[in-house]
Amino acid sequence: MPESAEYLRIAADVMADVKSGKLKPGDRLPSVAQTRADYGVSYGTVQLAYVRLEALRVIRRQQGKGVFVTDPKTWMREP
Repeated sequence: MPESAEYLRIAADVMADVKSGKLKPGDRLPSVAQTRADYGVSYGTVQLAYVRLEALRVIRRQQGKGVFVTDPKTWMREP
């Protein structure tokens, strides 16, 4: 998969991990550096994934604390 599409895979993986129970509401996601290493992608690719997840309300960012999973009941549905 070209790196330009990897952000979609990262976002889909986070959503799947929440739906499967691997991640729970309130859990903190790994750091951007860790996610970059796990997927072998650039900083920008991870940021694109986070922007997508934020737009769907799957995650919320807390300045200086990290990125956290939200309750799936609050998620917006993809168009």
